[in-house]
Amino acid sequence: ILFNASTNGFAKLVVFDILGREVAVLVSENIKAGEYAINFNASNLPSGVYMYKLTISGENNFSATKKLVLVK
Repeated sequence: ILFNASTNGFAKLVVFDILGREVAVLVSENIKAGEYAINFNASNLPSGVYMYKLTISGENNFSATKKLVLVK
C-alpha cells in the first residue's frame, strides 16, 4: 500500500473486512512527511473484499478509505 504524507504526524493504517471488523493494523506511529510503501501480508486471510483506512493527524488532518480486493 503506497501513500504520501504531506506533513509530519501520527499515522494509522488499518485493514477492515467487509463487515467492518478490524483484521490488521499496518501502521500506528509518528511519521515524517514523505512517500511510504507498506507491505500487507494477507496469507492468513481468505479471498474477498477488504477496506483500508489511512488517517494522519498533524498540522493538516487527513483521512482516506479505499477498497482492496484480495484474490488467492
